[in-house]
Amino acid sequence: MLCQVCLCCLFFSRGFYSCRWTESNNQNRKCRWLSLLVVSLMSLLSLCWLYICFAISNDQQNVNEVLFSTLKIWANYFLVVVIISAVLASYCILLLLFALIQVALEEQLHLHWLHKIIFCFCVIFITALASGISTKGPEEWPTVLTLLQATAPFLQFGAVGALTLLSPFVFHRFHLAKTRSKMVIAGMFLVVSAAIFLCPLLIHSPCLIEVQKLPEKPKLIGHRGAPMLAPENTMMSFNRSLECGVIAFETDVQLSKNRTAFLMHDHGPDFLLRTTNVKSSSFNNSADLTFEQLQTLNAGEQFLKNDPYGTVSLLSEEEKETARNQPIPSLLDLLKFAKQHNTSVIFDLKNKETEKNDTNDTVKIILESGIPQNLILWLPSKEREYVKYRFPDFIQVYENETDLEKNNGSHLNVKYSEIKMKNISDLRKRNITVNLYVVNERWLFSMLWCAGASSVTTNACHLLKEMERPDWVMPRSTYLITWILVDISSVLVMMALFHWTKHSLRHNADGPSNDNEQEVFLTSLP
Repeated sequence: MLCQVCLCCLFFSRGFYSCRWTESNNQNRKCRWLSLLVVSLMSLLSLCWLYICFAISNDQQNVNEVLFSTLKIWANYFLVVVIISAVLASYCILLLLFALIQVALEEQLHLHWLHKIIFCFCVIFITALASGISTKGPEEWPTVLTLLQATAPFLQFGAVGALTLLSPFVFHRFHLAKTRSKMVIAGMFLVVSAAIFLCPLLIHSPCLIEVQKLPEKPKLIGHRGAPMLAPENTMMSFNRSLECGVIAFETDVQLSKNRTAFLMHDHGPDFLLRTTNVKSSSFNNSADLTFEQLQTLNAGEQFLKNDPYGTVSLLSEEEKETARNQPIPSLLDLLKFAKQHNTSVIFDLKNKETEKNDTNDTVKIILESGIPQNLILWLPSKEREYVKYRFPDFIQVYENETDLEKNNGSHLNVKYSEIKMKNISDLRKRNITVNLYVVNERWLFSMLWCAGASSVTTNACHLLKEMERPDWVMPRSTYLITWILVDISSVLVMMALFHWTKHSLRHNADGPSNDNEQEVFLTSLP
């Protein structure tokens, strides 16, 4: 019965792998191992790319916005990439599984030409996307290292498990090889095993701490309000972010033709296309329109139409109707709203060419609103000295550690991928407030929580507010004990498998051949 199961697995694996349903003996050993190597490398490549996609998923909205600015058509491009990547990874792993089955049963490997074409597509697909990230968003690559810090302990456990499962195939080839080949196989296997078993010595994750030493949960700042629950940079969005308990509103300020400050992230050519119902794309910057003209546009319909975060279905009919009628708000509207709710405001001036004039007009509006000056988190850098002199109660927020140290500042606002986890802890020990942007995923929020971040700017305030503790926290001593036990268990299991494969091969060499049984079984199949 067991033999028939093996033969059935062989039949289907051979059919899927090479589209051959009968045995072929016209392949030499080198070609067989080259074929297995290619399939293994493609499986590893596709899995690594899928891992990168998972890391970048925190910034998927940025990816979609960049592609929209090029194609002028809104779609969830990132989701399409993830689906294709997942299909390719599943395909490669399945092919590897069938290849291992054939190797275990001493079968030849004939990689069908269709698989080779798909492999070429996979390489081109991944290379093109990786090149695009390097060109358009090189700051995304450090995110992968951050994810490695978050998942490294568990990846090591998984790697030990995979090594243990694959070891019988290695031992099988070892026992069949000649003396010189045995040395090569043994040397490579020992090197790989040592790397996997000992890599925890290099793993440093901020969440490997005692629960009692866990820092306070980071506060939340609404990135353009709560853009998953309402159209971004609208009063509805800022109102929804208040429900999340945010301590500040983050927004982007531009000035119109008649020098009225309004809220809009996109700037430059076609800056109105993504978030409003504008029909013409002839407007190149905010100075082309008066604020009265901007007020005639709808800032909510595109949110309902495009559903950028896939969250429109969470809204009630009443909320959808409110979103459908959102205008472009002025900065004055937001400042009065923030004053009413005693909430801070942090913003950037989008037009860098006219930042000096924009600064003068913006501070006049701030004074006009009557908001307490200590609620203004001043981020623009060009006219900082003037603002510090005229408005000393504004809280000065710096965008990098160099400027922070140079000006003896106390507030830092930086992208999470541009600062080391250890630096966050060190800055917090000096009572420096550290805000990281834009943080949307639980795993990333957990990492920054463990590292001691003061606050994070987020699109997902309604999700992060529900977290009562990081996704995982483990004392380092517990992790080290677990690591040692897992490694010892793996070594013992592999020692048993080594002797089992040796005994099995010796038994098969002494026993009767099952070639006739295999031939009868295969000829009976259609």
